[in-house]
Amino acid sequence: MTGGVPDSQAAADHLEEVLGLRFNDLSLLEQALTHPSYASEHSRCSDYQRLEFLGDAVLELAVTHYIYEEYPDATEGELTLLRAAVVSEPALGLIAEAWGIGAFVLLGRGEDLSGGRDKHSILSDVVESLLAAIFLEAGFDRAEQIVRDHWAAMINERAGAPGHRDYKTRLQELLVASGRTVAYEVVDEGPQHAKQFTAIVHASGETLATGTGTSKKRSEQEAARQALEGFEA
Repeated sequence: MTGGVPDSQAAADHLEEVLGLRFNDLSLLEQALTHPSYASEHSRCSDYQRLEFLGDAVLELAVTHYIYEEYPDATEGELTLLRAAVVSEPALGLIAEAWGIGAFVLLGRGEDLSGGRDKHSILSDVVESLLAAIFLEAGFDRAEQIVRDHWAAMINERAGAPGHRDYKTRLQELLVASGRTVAYEVVDEGPQHAKQFTAIVHASGETLATGTGTSKKRSEQEAARQALEGFEA
């Protein structure tokens, strides 16, 4: 893309080098790279918004499948937070930068002059629209493999980050900083071979959240996770 003029072939060549996938449908690729501001200035163009909608689902399923397989001991809450961390706008912006796609995005003149090629809010949308184009061009298996190839390092880094899965530690640090103390109350019910534990987390006498799990530790972690979500909401 040079001076607002689309160059789908150059974009296809670049993405073939980066992703190992050849786009044969250049009109689909062009749409995936077309920001609404460009489409509004060129009435016959279609922007990437519908593709972005589809690509969001492709990405979520591919990431969900990967982390479900790779982290068999993670709870549903842990998997949900991990997925959210790697499909967020900042995370997709980093992927876009690694792919070097900013130079190929079709932007309206005003958006281009205001630095749109470097905005994560735009680049993250383009990543999702490109994943949709890959899905339509080559099928879900190919799109999923690209997600695994390019997201795995980020996923594994976020999963292994200190405190990422230890919600009790994170909650303790948050509350101690404000001068509050944390305590857990745990009760269990059910037969010995199938006990269900319920933990209630308190801070200086205030009940913050409740969590359940198949062990005392898991119920406390879930209670801490629920409490953290309450603070972050």
